[in-house]
Amino acid sequence: MATPPNPPLESEPQILPPAEFIPVASHLEDPPWTGWSVLWITLFGVLSIAVLGTVTVFIVQKMFYPHSALGVVAEYPLVAITAQVVVYIALFLFMVSVVNWRGLPFWRSVRWTWPRNPFAYLLGGIVLSLALQAIAHFLPMPKELPMDKFFQTERQAWVLAIFGTTLAPLMEELFFRGFLYPVLARRTGVAISVFITSLAFSLIHAPQLGRAWGPVLVIFLVGLTFTIVRVVTKSVATGFLMHVAYNGTLSILLYIATDRFRHLERINQ
Repeated sequence: MATPPNPPLESEPQILPPAEFIPVASHLEDPPWTGWSVLWITLFGVLSIAVLGTVTVFIVQKMFYPHSALGVVAEYPLVAITAQVVVYIALFLFMVSVVNWRGLPFWRSVRWTWPRNPFAYLLGGIVLSLALQAIAHFLPMPKELPMDKFFQTERQAWVLAIFGTTLAPLMEELFFRGFLYPVLARRTGVAISVFITSLAFSLIHAPQLGRAWGPVLVIFLVGLTFTIVRVVTKSVATGFLMHVAYNGTLSILLYIATDRFRHLERINQ
């Protein structure tokens, strides 16, 4: 009698890792937040400027300038920067809450990863600053800009230089390249999202530049470079390093041109 064939062995069931551990293709932009979250962050920023900014100016006025009008005190450069710091801190905490509310780690979610060679990106920011300064000589640049009022005294220049190389680039990179760009990229693709992000970045700086198209174009090119770096490196930290180096180079050039911030009248000469 023939021996019946052995029944086929059943393959062992494949155990898949939990969904959160399945790697996602690095070229995809799929942030855990939506455009509505970016809108809420934007609205919170505007509300913070209106409320926290005003409260900060009010407190400073009562403490140091009791005989000056609130509107006048708000125009003082150091007071304006102080109010901006308060607003940025509140905005950062709100950004963190938007991500943590979904039970996710903040820095990892916004793709804040340090590059292996950070000095390369610092050097890139320096080169970008020098190159755009050279290009600016061929563009119509106003002799006076609204932001020049922040360079009336040596102390103001130092405070703005420190602010411009620390908190300002951090918050701008987190919002534009951390939150805004990936949402746009998921919806519109890389090319359009790079353009929109760079345009928004330049428009937010337009009031400081008197809305003159020459300096606004320069800032657009700055934002375009930072956003492209974000696309290529998949990291917000790389753009931050370039941003710090870019602003830092401008501060150093101004420091040299004004003899250590002691002759700020040379800015408009």
